[in-house]
Amino acid sequence: MSDRPLPPASLPRRAPRQSHSQFTLFGERRFAPFFWTQFLGALNDNVFKVGFSSLVTYQTARFSGVDAKTAAFLISAIFILPFVLFSATSGQIADKYDKAKLTRFVKTFEIVVMLIGGAGFITHHAPLLYLCTFLMGVHSTLFGPVKYAYLPQHLDEKELVGGNGLVEMGTFVAILIGTIIGGAAAASPEHGAWWLAGMCLAVALAGRFTSARVPVSPASQPDLRINWNPITETWRNLSLARQNRTVFLSLLGISWLWFVGATFLTSFFSYAKDVLSANPDVVTVLLATFSLGIGTGSLLCERLSKRRVEIGLVPLGSIGISVFAFDLFWASRGLPQAGPLIGVAEFLSHARHWRILADLFLLAMFGGFYSVPLYALIQSRSQPTHRARIIAANNILNAFFMIVSALMAIGLTAAGVSIPGIFAATALLNVVVAAYIYSLVPEFLLRFIAWVLVHTFYRIRLVHAERIPEQGAAVLACNHVSYVDAVVIMAESPRPIRFVMDYRIFRTPFVGWLFRHAKAIPIAPAHEDAAMLERAYDSCAAALAEGELVCIFPEGKLTRDGELNTFRRGVTQIVERTPVPVIPMALRGLWGSVFSRHADARFPRPIRKGVMSRLTLAVAEPLDPGAATPETLQRIVSDLRGARR
Repeated sequence: MSDRPLPPASLPRRAPRQSHSQFTLFGERRFAPFFWTQFLGALNDNVFKVGFSSLVTYQTARFSGVDAKTAAFLISAIFILPFVLFSATSGQIADKYDKAKLTRFVKTFEIVVMLIGGAGFITHHAPLLYLCTFLMGVHSTLFGPVKYAYLPQHLDEKELVGGNGLVEMGTFVAILIGTIIGGAAAASPEHGAWWLAGMCLAVALAGRFTSARVPVSPASQPDLRINWNPITETWRNLSLARQNRTVFLSLLGISWLWFVGATFLTSFFSYAKDVLSANPDVVTVLLATFSLGIGTGSLLCERLSKRRVEIGLVPLGSIGISVFAFDLFWASRGLPQAGPLIGVAEFLSHARHWRILADLFLLAMFGGFYSVPLYALIQSRSQPTHRARIIAANNILNAFFMIVSALMAIGLTAAGVSIPGIFAATALLNVVVAAYIYSLVPEFLLRFIAWVLVHTFYRIRLVHAERIPEQGAAVLACNHVSYVDAVVIMAESPRPIRFVMDYRIFRTPFVGWLFRHAKAIPIAPAHEDAAMLERAYDSCAAALAEGELVCIFPEGKLTRDGELNTFRRGVTQIVERTPVPVIPMALRGLWGSVFSRHADARFPRPIRKGVMSRLTLAVAEPLDPGAATPETLQRIVSDLRGARR
């Protein structure tokens, strides 16, 4: 089955909305109140956690029975524990009830929790603050499925990447502001606890106020019977997520990012104190830099992905995470450990510290490239009727990975491993996990290769690319100019394509591996291998029956002079078996490149804006199956291509 679901008949399609920028969503009620509600929730989480972590790290004497070296990791683990225990139940609740009403309930609950936390701050009562940490985790567990199931209910698919980017950006800007507020308040030796108590309660009240404007969001499955057993329901949610392999492995990918992120974020207090010999204000600088990086990466995703779900950015993100995590390890070696704790001004006066900040920013930015497309992919490919439970499964996995992250950090610290050593171990693990995931889901790596090739060497102009359908079966028919035609089309398609390709291509080591994993269909002329030809037509029929796109080059071979070869009857044979629309396409600008058969082939021009080689991919109106004769297709493709080859 194709892993892109069709909306059930009971859920009407939204008409596509015209928007030139993701920021226009801030002017619409369907997005803005929800955004500010989740922003304030993330802000409060971090004011509380950073304030608590800072107090027990730098004012340990006021909290009896607390180990300053492991307190931040313990706080993180306690906050995440409710995600493991209650995510399955919260996913059902989000599917069964109106998400706007749930949002307001959760925000009211937050006010009660912050009253408890305020009492813990004022009395310096660690057990009460640990209880509040757990309850804030419950608050976030209840809101998580609502948060990510709300977006696809109110945004169309072309807005999902931008909307998710804004939410991710907002979350980490909230982390930034919460870090500054929490760190600054905790730094006050006399009134810090009172400041934290007042700030947390004020933010909770503001969140409840904004939640009142969140529009009605009808339940996706109001007749759902809730299973209150968290163990059996957790297993059921994970089984539900595993029904779609790409979605489930995307969940694992996101969970791994939270493992990496949690390891770094919870290490910053000990890293600042024990490695950088810095005071709590420097922790704020580190967390702020990390948050700005995530926010920048999240916002850039829409531009880099051209407002579609571009999973080619995911491998790019994982590569960047490992590169800059390793460099952070090297930059942290040999720093002076003597003397009193330094402040922000002295910290910023050292060039080596700027390298550390650059590593943190870029690591986090690539984390944004990694996470936003995965969230959008999960939302777009999950069935709407149980989307919230898929998000709940995501939260369960996230929580499990974050708890393992905290336990790993505690264990490595107890074994004498330094904080930079933990960073290096995490970077190495990231390489192993990324390689494993991409071996299981080659679609990520294939899109990355196509995206890098096309966007590094070429500037592509798209003409009516929206005519490539985002759902449903169709046959794409394109002229054949170069060896990278399929890669260019793959990079610009909104969804995976099954290419019909000459069987000899599969004998080439790298290219053969690439197209085998892209599920390309090998084909041979009847006079060379009639059985393979028949198998190719059978494979095309099966792919179209599953609602997939099939692309064929009707010329059957690369052009030797830049002109179109005579179109063969391959398309006719395919649509006679499975009548689906046929979409003519034309590539311009690849003739003469090193990838073509031009006698004076040249490499693409330098990588500089304005001077990169320019390509055009033009798409014509779909044809009815009966009208897609070889002669008609050749005429249309010739007209689309024009004089430029």
